[in-house]
Amino acid sequence: MTDALGWRRKFGVIAPSTNTIVEPDFYRMTVPGVTAHFGRIHIRDQNMAGDEGMERLLEQIREEIGAACERVLTCEPDYMVMGMSAETFWGGVEGNRQFVRQIHDLTGLEVATGAEACERALRLYGARRIGVVTPYQPVGDENVVRFFSEIGFEVTSIVGLKCPTAVSIAHVTEPELRDALAQVAPGADAIVQCGTNLSMVRLADEAERWLGLPVIAINAATWWMALRDNGIQDRVHGAGSLLREH
Repeated sequence: MTDALGWRRKFGVIAPSTNTIVEPDFYRMTVPGVTAHFGRIHIRDQNMAGDEGMERLLEQIREEIGAACERVLTCEPDYMVMGMSAETFWGGVEGNRQFVRQIHDLTGLEVATGAEACERALRLYGARRIGVVTPYQPVGDENVVRFFSEIGFEVTSIVGLKCPTAVSIAHVTEPELRDALAQVAPGADAIVQCGTNLSMVRLADEAERWLGLPVIAINAATWWMALRDNGIQDRVHGAGSLLREH
């Protein structure tokens, strides 16, 4: 039997309980016959001030992610999508591989991660030098730079917004994001935005026009990877050139 609404694919999505951006982003970018079903990772302490705070947040994710996967599996999804990004960059290339293996072992399904989606997008655009914007603390930025460096990209500039709590990531204003984009654009072939609770999809689409560069919003890239991995070639407008043209 085919699901009445998800007749093409049902995606199981894992996201922190504190995240208010990735779910509406994914719904806004969906296409007919594809549905997204969220399993929430319970974040009990959302303080992420300083490197220690961010490490504690990731420890909670690691402790809870198995239960979140178990819950979302009950809707019988066809594919897994990570609605969080920091953990997919942590530990560089090998850390990402281990994370993907973990999700596959837990669910038996293939998985889209923000880190791999950004890599695919950058190679598609032929970029080598990248600017990066994150909501992270310095330790998070270090892991992002490590991942991209290990796969052959030069991070020319990175702006970490050092958001003090997991929820406050969603409070970053458009002027703050515009300023961050302007800071990392010089000398870059493309810009990558990390952090799935940072609202960047619409702004990235606009910024590509006034910067003249690909601006890869992580939620758009991850959704693009999930669609294309499943043979769904529908184009989505208003979410950047990746989903519109590729």
